[in-house]
Amino acid sequence: MERAGLKRAQESVRPLFERTRRFRIYQSWVIPGLLQTPAYTAAVLRTVATLRDAPDDVADAVAERMQRQHILHTGIHRFAVLVEEWVLRTVIGDTEVMAGQLGHLIAVGTLPSVSLGIIPMGVPRGVGWPVESFTVYDDAQVNVELVSAHLTVTQPREIDEYAQSFAYLSQLAVYGAEARALITAAINALG
Repeated sequence: MERAGLKRAQESVRPLFERTRRFRIYQSWVIPGLLQTPAYTAAVLRTVATLRDAPDDVADAVAERMQRQHILHTGIHRFAVLVEEWVLRTVIGDTEVMAGQLGHLIAVGTLPSVSLGIIPMGVPRGVGWPVESFTVYDDAQVNVELVSAHLTVTQPREIDEYAQSFAYLSQLAVYGAEARALITAAINALG
């Protein structure tokens, strides 16, 4: 799909995002797309375009992703988001882009529709060990991010496995002031 352009790939998920009411998002690689700033999104998508030899329509793809973020404010969608702490400390773009992204993450984490959890580095993992990034859309579908593609899971048993993984990971996360403190520490570490 990305060979046809990144904008088209972004547009293709619009109906899924519009109809989903409950999102469970786990990210072990980057800040989730719905919580990204334009500059951070551009840096991510430029890398994707280069790695996958996709057409350079990054500006249009960024605009589409930013447009999709309106669902954060509708009042009919709920977002449970988990991010590994090392994602906060991985500089995407440059330090200015990353500082802006982390500041934005603090702000968007205060939205009534968003529950933002950060899984601290060094926490004993038990059954909540790091896995591939994934999003559960209601209980109907899971999209898994792989290096070479996105995998769509629709088998109920497999969806349940991802939901269970999300539940385990949620127990490891910190929320509210503790999450903001980790984000602020990552901002301060940028120098």
